[in-house]
Amino acid sequence: MPTTRRQAAIHEGRIKKEDPHPVKKRASHKKAKSEDHGKVEPPAKGKKPASKAAAGKKRGADEAEIEEKPHRKRAPSKAKSPSKRVRVSEDEGSEDQSSLYQSGTIERGHIYFFYRPKVEVEDVESIDEVKNLHMLLIPRPPEFLSASEGDGKGTKTDPSKTEEAEMTLLTRGADAVPAAPVTRNTSKQHYRLITVGKKKLPDPEAKGRHEVFWGTVTSIGDDLLDLVEGLGPKTYETKTRGTRHDGAARLLARGGYAIVNTEAQVPSKRETHLGYHISHPSSSEMGDVQASLGVSSSSSFVVQVKNPRAPATVPSMRHIKETEYSEEIMKKVFGAGTKGRQSFGLRFASVETPELLDHPNAQLLFVAAREGSQGLETSLGEGRGEALEKAEDKEASRRVEDVFKELGLDTEIFLPDALEGKWA
Repeated sequence: MPTTRRQAAIHEGRIKKEDPHPVKKRASHKKAKSEDHGKVEPPAKGKKPASKAAAGKKRGADEAEIEEKPHRKRAPSKAKSPSKRVRVSEDEGSEDQSSLYQSGTIERGHIYFFYRPKVEVEDVESIDEVKNLHMLLIPRPPEFLSASEGDGKGTKTDPSKTEEAEMTLLTRGADAVPAAPVTRNTSKQHYRLITVGKKKLPDPEAKGRHEVFWGTVTSIGDDLLDLVEGLGPKTYETKTRGTRHDGAARLLARGGYAIVNTEAQVPSKRETHLGYHISHPSSSEMGDVQASLGVSSSSSFVVQVKNPRAPATVPSMRHIKETEYSEEIMKKVFGAGTKGRQSFGLRFASVETPELLDHPNAQLLFVAAREGSQGLETSLGEGRGEALEKAEDKEASRRVEDVFKELGLDTEIFLPDALEGKWA
């Protein structure tokens, strides 16, 4: 885990890490000639001196090799140790180049849970009258970077102050704490809506094998107005039953989340954990709504992504259109043609990069991991669970009206009762 803001910035890819072993520039030909003037060494015994043409070819090969690596300066041919260091670093990075896996916190943000009533049901009284359960993820940068980002109005920051902020020591788990919700007057935010298959989250405390559930990425966008329209009420016509009405979705919980990839020695040991802590409602206000739909104050899951080319393992998922990933993802994540027993590669993979989640119809497998504050910390590790819980407990002081304004929801249409633990 990065411990300073500069290290975190390097981990995020915003700035480049300086080379601790800069390679010296090659001395010019003219200078080398003047230094060696008068010093003629005989050729090695049994070895013919290289011709000018051969030397030119060798020099051209060296220059071609250097052109492929524009960020490195040419090193003199006699400086063997720097060239060795370069080769070692390239060999160590070769595995990273063949994989998209990112360890540590790969995403954090705000999480919202909604349920939609069944068709023609106005007032929901139990889970039997629930049609769908939705999980909304809105990614945000880390909180410790929000100050340097400004308010999004294009104000310039002092470079010296930014560098000083980057060198400030970070508290444990700071990379899992999301920046505050966007409060300025804009609907432009990236979002990801996941529909839960069984209408409720699995129970981590259930006896026997860990419960699992499927999720499908049903909506992705960069404008919350589109999201609000999709979650709103709908009226449509059918040939058999005439006019039908779907009520607006109900917001039942809001909090913060983090997605963390474990550091594993081998790819088969990689795991992706999604953990969340709820700010609204508070633990004392959790009611039958949250209990029935499996939403706890704190919980975590192991998340896997299904290979879209692998056959469906659940009959109910066979009718869902599979997503389409790039060939790079298919090869580097699922190992198409190189891993597994089938040509499509592995059936499931960890969330090696958030890009895997930003594809419509992506199918996700959630495995219940741990519940409660201790379970959240165990899953996310390195103080992330504690930091996330502390941050969301502070957010709990915000009014319910402010929570609805985060998403641009009208409380006259999207009833707030469920956020207070009551069915609506």
